[in-house]
Formats: sequence, structure tokens, C-alpha cells
Amino acid sequence: MVLLPLACFSASAAETQRFTWPNGEKLAVSLSYDDALNSHLDNVLPALNKHHFKGSFYVISTSSVLAQRKSEWQAAVKQGHELGNHSMQHPCRASLPNRGWVKVEQDLDHYSVTQMIDELSAANTFLNAIDGKTERTYTVPCGDLLVGSALRLDDDSTGGQEYLNKVNHLFTAIKGHGADTRFNPIIYLTGETGKALIAYINNTSTDTLLINLVFHGVGGDYLSVSSKAHAELLAYLAANRDKYYVDSYLNLMNYAAAQQ
Repeated sequence: MVLLPLACFSASAAETQRFTWPNGEKLAVSLSYDDALNSHLDNVLPALNKHHFKGSFYVISTSSVLAQRKSEWQAAVKQGHELGNHSMQHPCRASLPNRGWVKVEQDLDHYSVTQMIDELSAANTFLNAIDGKTERTYTVPCGDLLVGSALRLDDDSTGGQEYLNKVNHLFTAIKGHGADTRFNPIIYLTGETGKALIAYINNTSTDTLLINLVFHGVGGDYLSVSSKAHAELLAYLAANRDKYYVDSYLNLMNYAAAQQ
């Protein structure tokens, strides 16, 4: 598990008390699935649909699974699930530790801000051709925020340029990077048990309004959580609908914006 560090948010007690989700719930849960994997179609969608939960699938537009199983992704959208932007090439910084898997053509250290804007714009256009939607949210590949970085492992110079402020206009929201950090906590999951997944929900700070659980593989593929653990989490959320509100990230952020 990786928990994204957050800046401190000093919401007043009155603000925290005033905001609730549609049925009075104090905490929302966004269930997100990155990279457009076979296990999302095979294992995740049936599990979500069983409990009438809506998930967010952040797809890489060049994914072979997206192309080969296009009709199944389109069916998922008709069921109310979200297709989110996760870029065309999944660019990440090869200069960081344990990044030997990053290919030359997807090395964010050699991107320009303009190139990133163009790639994300193209991904939005590609996704629109699949689902007909014009509203889109974005999850940052690898959590990397700098493009064109000159980072060296023996140097503490970061170089590069942050790009999110240049692409905000393309999206309704960017996961984990909103102005109100009560909606930003992200947990990247890497093989937890169902008990551990439920504990993350139960141990969420009372100031938090939305917790983002980000999965990759579920019952297969890579960085995988077991189907059993995933099912235990969904069963817990279903049994506690009076406490936790589950919806797609797009729907959650649109609702939050309307309340504020």
C-alpha cells in the first residue's frame, strides 16, 4: 500500500459538519481501477454490478485490452461506470528508482509540457469516440508531476516543470489534486487482504470527505489484490450504505462542486 502524502487542510468544524453526501453519509469511497486490464472486465465489473456500485476505470488509450474488448468497456459505461483519462502512453520518469521498466518513448523526463497537454487532449478525444462523454477526470500515471526532469540518482536537483496547472482545463477533476484536500486522500493498493482494505476505510480521518482507493489488478494481472479481498471490501461497503457513499469519481466530484 502507498498512501499519497497530503498538505494540511484546516477546515472548521462547522464546514466539516455542513457537508454530507446525498443520503447523509459523511464519507464517500471512490473505487478506481488503473490501466484497462482484463481482470477489470472479468472480475471487477461483475463484483461492482452485484452491489450496484459505480466504479472509475482509468484507461491507457493505447491499451490492447481497450481495443480488443471495446464493446465490453462500452457496456460498462452504459451500466453507469466511468472511463477516466490515464494518458495515451502512461508516461513516467525513468530517472527515479525502480523504473527500469519505463520505455524510452514513455519517459516523462524527456517530455515537454506541450507534449503532455497534447497527449492528454488526444486521450480525451479517443475516449469520447468510445463512450460519447465530454466530461472526464484524470489520474496521474505513477503520480509523477514533473516533465522534462534532469534528476540524477546522485544529485538532489529535481529540475523539470510541473504540468497539472496546464491541463486543468481538460478535466472536471484530477484525482488527489483538488484545492480542497478533504477530497484528496489516495491509497494505492498492492495486495492487501479484505480485512486491511476495510481497515483503511474505518481508520479514515474524520475530516476526510472522500477516500480514493486505487486498484490495478484484481484477481489477476499485476499489483494485484485478490478477488476475495475485493469482494470482502464491497460486501462491507454494501452492508454499511448508511455510513459510506460509493460512486464514480466524476459523479462524486460533480456533487461536491454543486454543494460548494
